[in-house]
Amino acid sequence: MFHKLDDLEKKFADLNDRISDPSVIQNTALYQKLAKERSGLVELVATYQKYKKVLEEVGENKTLLEESDEEIRKMAKEELIRLEPEKEKVENELKILLLPKDLNDEKNIILEIRAGTGGDEAALFVSDLYRMYSRYADQKGWRVEIMDTNPTGIGGLKEIIVLISGQRVYSDLKYEAGIHRVQRVPKTEQQGRIHTSAVTVVVIPEAEDVDVSVNESDIQTDVFRASGPGGQGVNTTDSAVRLTHKPSGLVVVCRDERSQIKNKAKAMKILKSRLLEQEQEKQDAEQRASRKAMVGSGDRSEKIRTYNYPQNRMTDHRIGLTLHQLDQVMDGKIGEVISALRTHYQTEILKQSEDI
Repeated sequence: MFHKLDDLEKKFADLNDRISDPSVIQNTALYQKLAKERSGLVELVATYQKYKKVLEEVGENKTLLEESDEEIRKMAKEELIRLEPEKEKVENELKILLLPKDLNDEKNIILEIRAGTGGDEAALFVSDLYRMYSRYADQKGWRVEIMDTNPTGIGGLKEIIVLISGQRVYSDLKYEAGIHRVQRVPKTEQQGRIHTSAVTVVVIPEAEDVDVSVNESDIQTDVFRASGPGGQGVNTTDSAVRLTHKPSGLVVVCRDERSQIKNKAKAMKILKSRLLEQEQEKQDAEQRASRKAMVGSGDRSEKIRTYNYPQNRMTDHRIGLTLHQLDQVMDGKIGEVISALRTHYQTEILKQSEDI
């Protein structure tokens, strides 16, 4: 492990020198490539340097244990009691950082939120979750682009599909996939009874052209007039597009733009991402067949979280995390939840790798 870390530390120093070179700075493509490579090593190198410092302090205090002065030996023992847990903690952090990276972590995502059980109340919660993720994206400096929506007449959404672009979006939001359950008194409820509804969230890494090749002859394209709430131009022209991928049976509809060309481009982006997800799920299934347990599935059929409005409570069932600040969560402050999920699943993966 240390040999590899030394090599990565040298590589980091070399990258620092290269991106400071005027000739590299003038080459925008090369500069961006090297800067991205460097950013991927910042946390690892900083943690390794911290670890080396702790090791140095441990060594110094062990040497002080041999001193004749009793007071110095006592202080050294106290320091070692403090340093040993710190050493173990940083060592575990290093092991996690050295685990094989999820190749999708750097990608943008297609986020799909759909109403499940609960009728109009579920549709209203789709709108609430979309707002939550949009607020979080704003905090992260990400860009949110609506790909398709299917609104209801009371301000809800039967479904919404968005593209979220930015730095390491999939890494942050990949564990959001699954069933999100809401418990609250619907606006239409006269007697104040609490209803339980459910919404499905799907998180798909955006496919790039190099990831998926789609044969145009395999796609059936249909155009039609969008219906339901929407702009006048949307409802009076044949701008909506339906793409059917004949080999897989996947169907994608986009109707949010007035332009048929724009809707088709968005639909193709979603289709490619779904095809990539389908292929990755197939590979994951093959890998799971040879493993004892599945770690961090993010399975969309799994009930992952409950939002209880009367108690201002959010509970993530996978890690047993409960926060009594639902109002803040729904305002996009979900960083604490995402950080806890990442730590949990990284630890599980580390445990599994040590068992192999």
